Amino acid sequence: MLIKSFTSIAKTILVAFILIASSQSARADKPVVITTIAQIADVVSHIVGDKMEVTSLMGEGVDPHTYRMNRYDVAALTKADIVLYNGLYLEAQMEDALERMATNKPVVPLAETINKSLLLTSQDYENKNDPHVWMDVRKWMAVTSKALDVIKAYDPENADFYDKNAAEYLIKLEQLNGYVETVLATVPSNERVVISAHDAFNYFGKAYGFEVVGIQGLSTASEAGLKKIENLVDLIVTRKIRAVFVESSVADRNVKALIEGAKARGHNITIGGTLFSDAMGPAGTYEGTYIGMLDHNATVISRALGGEAPLAGMSKQLTLTQHTAN
Repeated sequence: MLIKSFTSIAKTILVAFILIASSQSARADKPVVITTIAQIADVVSHIVGDKMEVTSLMGEGVDPHTYRMNRYDVAALTKADIVLYNGLYLEAQMEDALERMATNKPVVPLAETINKSLLLTSQDYENKNDPHVWMDVRKWMAVTSKALDVIKAYDPENADFYDKNAAEYLIKLEQLNGYVETVLATVPSNERVVISAHDAFNYFGKAYGFEVVGIQGLSTASEAGLKKIENLVDLIVTRKIRAVFVESSVADRNVKALIEGAKARGHNITIGGTLFSDAMGPAGTYEGTYIGMLDHNATVISRALGGEAPLAGMSKQLTLTQHTAN
């Protein structure tokens, strides 16, 4: 009886090992795509479906401007079959290493493939191009198309599969852009000013008709001086701006300084909400997708600045707390 029991247990363990090995082998057979930011990983996941493994180095609340690779990142990038990053100096601490890896595998800065004439520059950023292209849905559609090209070039046998997935996702992005345009158009013209922690919303402003002011520069590595804070307080008081915004990946101390400065001059201003700028929302949530991120931002901005937008957003899936204008 004891021998039979032992034999049965041994068989069970053997089957389990075979299943695990088979599963690991199946995963190992799939090409691996590593991205720097989660926005790109989200796009790629929609395109590749179950044909490839997709992993992002940076997650919720991570600031790509100051992020430095660790040894696990280096190991992951070395083993990857494809590496996709934003470029335009967004991943400032990583770009040299990424460029060196491009000698033996596809390592592509997706945002740098956008027509130069469509990119914004800033004197505060040493006249470099603004890297935050995902804030304009149409520019992110161009990034999606480039990601598709890279994936098909690596795996041409599944090109039709990738084309179909990308086409479906681009339709969703077109719908997103329509929603963003619609809810932001309801904001009164005198209220169309977005003041946030850093200059991540310039493409957003240009695409959707808003004046955008960042307390810090394009990179969060820069600091806002006292003079800039004072000038922004003047702007807020003079224009009677009702709300400013904090960002999920940037400290809010400068925003609070603005609020206190305006209050000292007799003008009350509120925090209109938390915007997703350099990073998306929590993994596994709607806001943790690119579409959810932009849906959230447009909805929060519209409602905070006197516009009309449904509380739960375009897809009725927004769940994170929002501030609304009084």
